[in-house]
Amino acid sequence: MNVTEEIRNRLQTAFNPRELDVVDDSESHRGHAGYREGGESHFNIRIRAAAFEGQSRVARHRAVHSALGDIVPRIHALALDIDV
Repeated sequence: MNVTEEIRNRLQTAFNPRELDVVDDSESHRGHAGYREGGESHFNIRIRAAAFEGQSRVARHRAVHSALGDIVPRIHALALDIDV
């Protein structure tokens, strides 16, 4: 399983989102810090889930980082767009 699939599976399990987009944006960072040949270093995530209702922006980000667990240290950059 690649990192994109791991991210998608963990977020689906943790939040049961109504919308989830996980984009490996690594290629657009070629030549920049943290880039790895083959990708899986830079990700953009857009997630919409009722589980985030009533949570602050910081709490939402912490929840996503917690759900991703050991994946976070394996990637270089993670951009999050989180809403209810």
